[in-house]
Amino acid sequence: MGTPTNPVLTELRREGGYVVWDPSDGMLTREAVILLSGSGLCTAGLVLAAILTGTAAAAALGTNTGNGTFGAITVGGAAVPGDYIVEFDDATHFLVSAPGGQEIGHGTTGVAFSAGGLGFTITAGGTAFVAADSFKLTVTATAMKYVPFDPTATNGAQNPAAILWSSYRDATSADRRAVANVRGPMKVQAAELIWGANVTTTPQQTAALAQLAKLGILSI
Repeated sequence: MGTPTNPVLTELRREGGYVVWDPSDGMLTREAVILLSGSGLCTAGLVLAAILTGTAAAAALGTNTGNGTFGAITVGGAAVPGDYIVEFDDATHFLVSAPGGQEIGHGTTGVAFSAGGLGFTITAGGTAFVAADSFKLTVTATAMKYVPFDPTATNGAQNPAAILWSSYRDATSADRRAVANVRGPMKVQAAELIWGANVTTTPQQTAALAQLAKLGILSI
């Protein structure tokens, strides 16, 4: 008779195990979400942020003097759908404004621009730009996807927006469907929440819980 062995059993976190009080039993507070590929192994109680994924296209506004061109345009979570305006101050410097008219950043031809969720490079052409040359950059939203809350990020992941209700999802190399609490009224047990790798301090957690409270997700 051989030596008996006892296999090690790992119990997955229970769906919604962090929930203390939810008067709607999830009917109001939960929604189907998509966990973005690269989010890793996600378990119930993980604090999430929402990132906008989308596309963008540039077109001249009117007739420009300069004939420079846009490279590939990337759209991050801080971007919003609508028409951004890129207007030149002189031959090489430009200003980028959001759909609401607010300034999001200044750029220079030949240098990568990155602000407000947009990334692109304008390459100067044979004819230089002049003041008032301008482009319309139209951002079209394609999906809102969720990632672990990351206070060090600048792409929208720094804004806590939900808590993963599903017990276990592996979003290491592919998008995964899941369910998350995205609004209140509800109460959760703070000690049962899971934090992403870049949440390393208590003040970061406290600030995130305060943001979730604004959504009606209160913690005790």
